[in-house]
Amino acid sequence: MPVATPSPVIEVRSAAFGYAGRAVVSGIDLSIGAGESVALLGPNGCGKSTLVKGLLGLTDQLAGEAFVLGRPIAALGRRDRIGYVPQRHTLSNSVVATVSEVVMIGRLPHLGWWGRPRPADHEIVAEALDAVGLSGLEHAEVTHLSGGQQRRVLVARALAGRPRILVMDEPTAGVDEVNQRILAATVRRLVADGVCVLIVTHELDALAPVISRAIAMRGGRIVADGTPQEVAAAAPAGHHHHHLPPRGPSGFTAAIVPGIDPRLRAGAPDAGDSGDA
Repeated sequence: MPVATPSPVIEVRSAAFGYAGRAVVSGIDLSIGAGESVALLGPNGCGKSTLVKGLLGLTDQLAGEAFVLGRPIAALGRRDRIGYVPQRHTLSNSVVATVSEVVMIGRLPHLGWWGRPRPADHEIVAEALDAVGLSGLEHAEVTHLSGGQQRRVLVARALAGRPRILVMDEPTAGVDEVNQRILAATVRRLVADGVCVLIVTHELDALAPVISRAIAMRGGRIVADGTPQEVAAAAPAGHHHHHLPPRGPSGFTAAIVPGIDPRLRAGAPDAGDSGDA
């Protein structure tokens, strides 16, 4: 049973998403409201990345109804306030740009291709960098930063668009504990400001304390949806837990999502979701 929300910013009914006419996820019923922090959990290849890409209009909607910010997915445009941080560990070494230049890319939909940044745009970029703890590094070359700092630059780029919805795909993969804690603090502030944060992951790590809702997927379908405690308790026989698992690097997710090896590391590639799953 999907969780009901009074004013959903994401609403999906009996939807299917996939590629080239082949459904990868199906029977999706989902409602997510403003100010929710939601973890979309599942083992590699369960379809979680396909689902969020479907919500962003990046994969084909093959059945059902899906609305984001009150509009059908097909009607979403570049100026809609949706931030997306893709599943990527670091920026390419071929990127020759400063931190502020990369973050300013998040303002492009509001400038147009030939528009020049205004003082207000530079102020928004500075605010986005402050939100992820990178103030003072505006003029640093992005490839000189650590992997964790580069991930935070990508989050800041998404925040520069002033999103009402922020989607992050495996944001802590390959990121050290310090940068994970900073990301968690960023999520906490965004949620307090009413932003809907949807995190795709198979390892919550430091983000566990800021997650208010968990959605578990398996085999291209949603199998549980509720508070983290409820979803953990709903694990099938052999994986049942009567209490909230430890919020360590693996215990929380291993309990919620059957079939996840607790020994999996956060940096392991989500191979099944990176392509057509």
